Amino acid sequence: DVQLQASGGGLVQAGGSLTLSCAASGFTFNDYAIGWFRQAPGKEREGVSCIQSRDGRAFYADSMKGRFTISSDNAMNTVYLQIHSLKPEDTAVYYCAAVVGSAYYTRESEYTYWGQGTQVTVSS
Repeated sequence: DVQLQASGGGLVQAGGSLTLSCAASGFTFNDYAIGWFRQAPGKEREGVSCIQSRDGRAFYADSMKGRFTISSDNAMNTVYLQIHSLKPEDTAVYYCAAVVGSAYYTRESEYTYWGQGTQVTVSS
């Protein structure tokens, strides 16, 4: 069975950093793009970043450039999302998702598999 397990969320003070993990299993990791999305309270889910597992090419949504870094460890079938200089507006549930293919995928509808999400709360 395909599984995406997001973890690493928690309560962090503004200005701090956090690294989220997305552990994948049940599919050929190198054939997939892994994306991170987030959904803040009362808002729609929005794309954060996407990485091609095969070669590490990364894409960031315009509003996410600068403080977010996506990376992958193919030996561990895991994708990471580092968030620096956290702000209260980064408070959200962060989800990872997977889709087979070699492009950058920015829309929710493009993704096939989803993890359960991990809560990030940033206090001011």
